[in-house]
Amino acid sequence: MSNSHFPPSVLAAVLSACATESVILNSERIEERFGSYGIEVLASEAGLRRSSLFSYDGETKICRTYAIVQFVENSDDGYEDAHSKILAGGSIGATFKDSGWNIRKNTLYIGTLQIPSSDTPISALMNLAGNVDLAIHVYQLVLVRAGIAQEYATILEAHHPEYLSVAELNDLFDYENHATLPDAEIDNIRKLVFGP
Repeated sequence: MSNSHFPPSVLAAVLSACATESVILNSERIEERFGSYGIEVLASEAGLRRSSLFSYDGETKICRTYAIVQFVENSDDGYEDAHSKILAGGSIGATFKDSGWNIRKNTLYIGTLQIPSSDTPISALMNLAGNVDLAIHVYQLVLVRAGIAQEYATILEAHHPEYLSVAELNDLFDYENHATLPDAEIDNIRKLVFGP
């Protein structure tokens, strides 16, 4: 995941779409679909956070989205309070929505990765066994308020098969299906999700 910033033309396009585009947050969709929602920050280091967005199945936490967030290098003072809450474990989308920001997702990639074996940390978090395909969504998260758009992070999400499929992601987000990533980039995504 590169830590790139939007060129002015892309920010202008994001701003022009603000009046019509509505993003349902993962937190809202998970709670709506499974009846509960929680977030657990699994690891946090300089500029990078790994978290499990989960629901409960009885007493068992089931990771519905495994998210890897790479924050932009220079955060803006305009969202410093919200950013502090997020670094303390808050949900990114819900925190910014509660702070009056609109959220836009600029999709960079939609595809699948197969879990390599049943004993990976992802398998355990998602309570999955065997070689299961996970839908992958990589996007830049853009914050919009008062006519200003600011890139906040690049986010890689691996979705539980009972939560979101590639077809559902393609229905939800504007993405050129024929666009592909080089094998080296897919390998980098695989390493980020499953480890080296």
